[in-house]
Amino acid sequence: MSTFSEKLKTAIQRTGGCLCVGLDVDLGKMPKSLPKDGQGALRFCRSIIESTREFAVAYKPNLAFFESLGTSGYEVLELLRQSVPHDVLFIADAKRGDIGNTSQAYAKAFYGLLKSDGLTLSPYMGKDSIEPFLEYPGTCSFVLCLTSNPSSADFQLQELKGGEKLYEKVAKTAVQWGQGKKGEIGLVVGATQAQHLKELRGLVPNTTFLVPGVGAQGGDLQGVLKEGRTKDGFGILVNVSRQVLYASSENDFAEAAREQAQKLVKEMKEYF
Repeated sequence: MSTFSEKLKTAIQRTGGCLCVGLDVDLGKMPKSLPKDGQGALRFCRSIIESTREFAVAYKPNLAFFESLGTSGYEVLELLRQSVPHDVLFIADAKRGDIGNTSQAYAKAFYGLLKSDGLTLSPYMGKDSIEPFLEYPGTCSFVLCLTSNPSSADFQLQELKGGEKLYEKVAKTAVQWGQGKKGEIGLVVGATQAQHLKELRGLVPNTTFLVPGVGAQGGDLQGVLKEGRTKDGFGILVNVSRQVLYASSENDFAEAAREQAQKLVKEMKEYF
């Protein structure tokens, strides 16, 4: 089985970019022609996938939006998983973090049953909360490290004894957890943290970054690509959600999404 890094490299070479399309399905923002329920969300997401599959290396459904649909939400998620082409990665944005049997159950749910290629995790409870996810070959568990929200500074930028920042400690420690495991460790690094991205890449030169925050949140795409790739020139996924999903609120939303995806990948190509 190919590693996650190998699958990502192949996808980047196929598309010429590292675009991860975030499926943050807000029923209120979908076109009026679609029903505001699980079936409408499924139709919307399938149309987005079909129109952007040529340019996307990954799709990243945000679990909160599917869970908010109630009992139909997980069924929609499973059907979406089946809709993603085999050469495009599927990353569950779940931000889970627990220990013991609970962590094992989460790992089974997302990697064993849903067959996700990647998953976002919170490292706050330590190594015990991450290890069960590393037992699944071909996957990458993305640990929250340096996020794009303004209040990330409340904890992540705090200086520890000796001068090290907390996010730097998280990065180095999480990468150590992944050594010798079946699955890989990646890091979630916000695009709005470009001033720290170069330093972080220097600390973990071979670790895959999942980078949200480009587009609606104001992250600098060029800066992220310049500083965020691994030393072999790959190892990065740039997630864009609203800019692609809601490029149009009319019935041409799929075509508009394709245009935005194509535009983003065109900007990315010079770096790959």
